[in-house]
Amino acid sequence: MTYKIVLLDPISEDGKNMLRNTPGVEFEEHTGLKGEDLRQCLNQFDGAIARSGVKITAESLEGNTRLKAIARAGVGVDNIDTKAATRRGIIVMNTPGGNTVSTAEHTFALILALSRNIAPAHQSLVEGRWDRKLFTGHQLEGKILGIVGLGRIGQVLAGYAKAFKMKIIGLDPFFTQQKADELGITLAENFHALLPQVDFLTVHTPINDQTRGMFGKKELELLKHGAKLINCARGGIYDKDTLVAGLESGKIGGVALDVYEEEPCTNHPLFGKKNVVCTPHLGASTEEAQTNVALEAVELLLDYFTKGSIRQAVNFGTLDAAALASLRSSLNVAYRLGILAAQISFEPITSVKMKYKGEIAKKDTNLISTSFAAGLLSASKASDVNIVSAASMLEERGINLISEKTPEAGEFSSLITAEINNSMTLSGTLFGNSMPRLVMMNGYRLESFLDGELVFIDHLDQPGVIGSIGNAFAKYNINISAMTVGRVTPKPGGQAIAVLAIDAEPAAETLKDIESLKSIGRVAVAKLPPAEQFPEWMG
Repeated sequence: MTYKIVLLDPISEDGKNMLRNTPGVEFEEHTGLKGEDLRQCLNQFDGAIARSGVKITAESLEGNTRLKAIARAGVGVDNIDTKAATRRGIIVMNTPGGNTVSTAEHTFALILALSRNIAPAHQSLVEGRWDRKLFTGHQLEGKILGIVGLGRIGQVLAGYAKAFKMKIIGLDPFFTQQKADELGITLAENFHALLPQVDFLTVHTPINDQTRGMFGKKELELLKHGAKLINCARGGIYDKDTLVAGLESGKIGGVALDVYEEEPCTNHPLFGKKNVVCTPHLGASTEEAQTNVALEAVELLLDYFTKGSIRQAVNFGTLDAAALASLRSSLNVAYRLGILAAQISFEPITSVKMKYKGEIAKKDTNLISTSFAAGLLSASKASDVNIVSAASMLEERGINLISEKTPEAGEFSSLITAEINNSMTLSGTLFGNSMPRLVMMNGYRLESFLDGELVFIDHLDQPGVIGSIGNAFAKYNINISAMTVGRVTPKPGGQAIAVLAIDAEPAAETLKDIESLKSIGRVAVAKLPPAEQFPEWMG
């Protein structure tokens, strides 16, 4: 069989040569397409390779019955409608490693340019002036660099900063203390805690609902006076009006941008302003990076078509239907346990052990463990997490994921247990064929739903405690739809835990009132997807 691949954007000659030298593969170049021309083109090929130029929208894929895979030569997939691709059964893969070094180098180049006034100093000479005194800069040694997002690029950048004897404060919701210690990074508790400390701030996160505009007016107030901001990730993470206001007031000491909300961008409120350096999305624009991402994108497609291998997918629409049907309910239990663990853990997660007991231990538990990881990471700012990418994303953050199996059944025919940091355990199973339930938590026997708004309340097992909790919710007009109470032993008077399913998200003051009640210990809240809602990769 011959597979046809289309190149929708220019790629390096090395990538093309790899395609030419592979038997059973043909390729054509059709760049600059959009609209109906792009839609018709995509329906004539088995695979496609894209960079950032082409926009593959839902309309581009409308009626497509042939395309099976898209490889993005680069990390960002903002220009590809992955939801539409998933609905069409089209796998979307990216190449996050190919431009890591180039992007990290460009970020550091912008840090240097800001600290030493490179751009305006150069311009003064071009204009015939010798203004040495106007361009006195700052050395980097001893300065504090804040890095938001400690994935591949963030970690490489940290190494460069260490070489310049900078101090590094990092922020990543799933980066372990052990990994941070290895790299010499101090971890910040949260974004707001980081801002007053840093001399330079750089972001390396996806753009999504959580990160869009994450630096706004409130963050400007918290920022250390004179700090400099750099963005080589995605446009829109910094609110541009806030950047303008911060520069004009002097609170922000400088801004360097390589990315913009709309690209190409030739008109921006920061262009031409003092203490600003801007480049036209050059982070991955090196010969080496373009060669690397082209070769990697070609390899991804060839492996997919010739070996059936799916690597570095950002969606998951092509899992065999029979395999998915046999595992779907178990994947759902594990996924929901992961979402729950991320929200109720009161300490950074450093290790996860998945335990499988009974019939479930006889199945492919690797997929189930990865489903738990996907749920765990869904609480982070990573927008592309799925059953394919979750395990590697955990590994990048220094979180160990291991598993063990016990085929002999216990109280349940199948039981999935997640042990977090050797300090918290959550066990789930299925009631019937498709009803996930939490049946054990830290030794407490339970029978709780795994959907909607849940409140976990540690308390003494004494008369009147449950009634006082109910009164507290009633005070704020919050209905309790279901409740279960778990004990370690059947005898009353000891420690217990109540899990309440409620019909509205509780306000902070509601939880504060409950925590102030007599005999109440820790209170935790978790928001899980509705029972009928599944991630796209689960089918």
